[in-house]
Amino acid sequence: MSLGILASLQLVNAQTISSKKWSDLFSYNNVIAMKEDNGKIVAAAENGLFYYTISTGEITKLSKANGLHEIKITAFDYNPQTKVGLIGYQNGSLDVVTPDGVTYVVDIPIATGYNGSKKINHISITGDKAVVSVGYGVSIFDLKKKEFNDSAFFLTGGVYQASNEAVLFGNKVYSVTNTGLKTHEMNTTFPVFTTWVTEMPGNFTHIDSESVLTFSSPTTSYIYNNGVSTPIGQTFTNVHDVVVNANNIIVTDLARIYSFNTNGTAGTVSSFGEECNTATTVGGRVYGGTILSGIKNETNNTFKPDGPYLNYAYKISLHENNQIVVSTGGRESRFNTPINNSKNPGFYFFNGMEWIYSSYFIGSTTRFNVLDAVLDPASPDDVFFTNYNNSTGHGIYKMKYNASSKDFAFTKYYDLGGVINQDRRPVGLVYDDQNNLFTSIAFSGNGTTAGTATAIGSYDRATDNFIVKNTNSSSGAAQKPYYYEGLLWIPTPRLNSLVVYDNKKTPSISDDVDYIIDPSNGLPSNNGGSLSVVIDKAGDAWIGTDSGIRVLSNAATTIKEADPQADPIVIEQNGLGEELFRDLQILQIEVDAGDHKWVSIDGGGVYYLSADGQQTIKHFTKENSPLPTNSITDIKVDKKTGKVYFASYDGIVVYQGDVADVTSDFGNVVVYPNPVVYSNFKGKVTIKGLAEKTNIRIADVAGNVVHSAVARGGYYEWDLNNMRGSRVASGIYFVLMTNEDGSDKATAKIAVVN
Repeated sequence: MSLGILASLQLVNAQTISSKKWSDLFSYNNVIAMKEDNGKIVAAAENGLFYYTISTGEITKLSKANGLHEIKITAFDYNPQTKVGLIGYQNGSLDVVTPDGVTYVVDIPIATGYNGSKKINHISITGDKAVVSVGYGVSIFDLKKKEFNDSAFFLTGGVYQASNEAVLFGNKVYSVTNTGLKTHEMNTTFPVFTTWVTEMPGNFTHIDSESVLTFSSPTTSYIYNNGVSTPIGQTFTNVHDVVVNANNIIVTDLARIYSFNTNGTAGTVSSFGEECNTATTVGGRVYGGTILSGIKNETNNTFKPDGPYLNYAYKISLHENNQIVVSTGGRESRFNTPINNSKNPGFYFFNGMEWIYSSYFIGSTTRFNVLDAVLDPASPDDVFFTNYNNSTGHGIYKMKYNASSKDFAFTKYYDLGGVINQDRRPVGLVYDDQNNLFTSIAFSGNGTTAGTATAIGSYDRATDNFIVKNTNSSSGAAQKPYYYEGLLWIPTPRLNSLVVYDNKKTPSISDDVDYIIDPSNGLPSNNGGSLSVVIDKAGDAWIGTDSGIRVLSNAATTIKEADPQADPIVIEQNGLGEELFRDLQILQIEVDAGDHKWVSIDGGGVYYLSADGQQTIKHFTKENSPLPTNSITDIKVDKKTGKVYFASYDGIVVYQGDVADVTSDFGNVVVYPNPVVYSNFKGKVTIKGLAEKTNIRIADVAGNVVHSAVARGGYYEWDLNNMRGSRVASGIYFVLMTNEDGSDKATAKIAVVN
């Protein structure tokens, strides 16, 4: 079985949540488990599987974007004889991967009264049976029937004990726990924990079997034979895994991989220069599954799908030449307290060809909480990033990219003049249309004492420094600014307001002014703060707050009036007006080339709305799409390609939208699917590449018009119904299209097979 086959599988007994329109930008660096299959290594990473064919170097992947149903893989095993794999997830669910499809298993057995983690700790496949280790014991899973058999709940004195790992060896299940190696035959008393035998007391973490059975404590590995546990003659520092192959035992100890034959005689020792989760041997060669570099061989070559350094992402910045910069920070407690990410990731960079990670962040003792990172359009090799923390090192950093070394070098640090660690913390960065750089700043004082003002930092290229000016907002907080027609729109998440800053299109701050809108200007009265803002093609500001959306019409002009008023979007349903997204926290709003709105709701997924917000075109959630979570922290649209990027703390996915480069004239008009065969497809036919406003007539071969419409925003979906509301007959249909003023025309054909 190859991953190319897996990637094209139709899902079995499960809702299809992926399609060819989706792709992932997940990290595949952290390899959790590996198995060999006839010269290929199948590896499980945090958010997907990938296959590495050793002879050709081919690498392919399988994730939630093209077949799997979850992220956060915690356990995996694969049987090369039956070609069946089983994936276990953090939330306790499973995916069964077979040559016939991927089946999602949600209902794992839960012990009565158990309230602990549902995480799948370990999976071991023997034949058509899998032993699944969880926080309350072990369960047997039938891979043919795709259902659970017996479960043993490790309950003693009212306390559940976890099975760290377990295997089926012979007719016995062997489980390593924190109190010992426990065993039981596969018989009628298997579910009764009091009938289980403790073969050897101790704290044991790993176990595996094939020709022999081997288990391990953090410092010692044992070979088990007929009731006798014999230690392997090697003391380890911290055993991360034990793997048994046909002819050897492989022990992963931090960065070192030890190989023994099946009677315990020492063989080779390989050093991988970094920590590994697991290891295996293929053709006599050792391959390590590393935490940060994917699969690595003994000559330190690495093999993995390209992707960011880690999955954790916060904001995305799209640039020319397909370049992408991803920030990795975050905040809690009303967007005040910096998230303490122990991995200190900094930012990720895609140079248009591959993902780059700066060595500057590796091993750095500075605490990085990078809320934003952008390339300088005036000097594209320079990147500025904000470090929002409440300790030493907060401020703005500039780094320079070296294409030959594929690395970034530190250039300069700007402390913004804060007097204490909590003062003048930069949040977001934005360029105006003159390439002037501005940053939003939280908790700004006057330069001598700390304060609670929201401030703007203006970058002066002549002096290579930032000039800071406080606004009239006393919220103390700020989000990333949005630039539009000389104005910087700054959401303030801790106070029911939004700041609009007029920078006069210069880095000088002497003549700058700011405006503040709050509930008196129409923001929700129960709003805890504004979180996002975007200006659409009509010039209206869409403001996302803690309690819904408000729209300020003709924003650049209205904001300067005496009493600007922002209004909710009211949708009429059954004769009653209902406010769109009332009382919901809006994390992000983005506008595509057709003026449609993408809206991220905290815990509610992403909505794709018509230009006026009156119609929901799509609603993507973690449950019905490849979104890794229902809380998407950022959305960016590449208006040239129509691609939509969704960032989250659990990874990045990309959706190929239907709207790109919408103008008053037609682009490349495409109809899909075409032909439309009812037995294969029962949805709507999409026509894309349209003008911004398109008049559409659809006629049969006799010239009879069966459907007419006006499409806005660059694409249209036809439900294949005629003007009477019934489905059209099988045949060829002609799509006749003109733009708004009739200066441009286009035609297309659709074949319908009922």
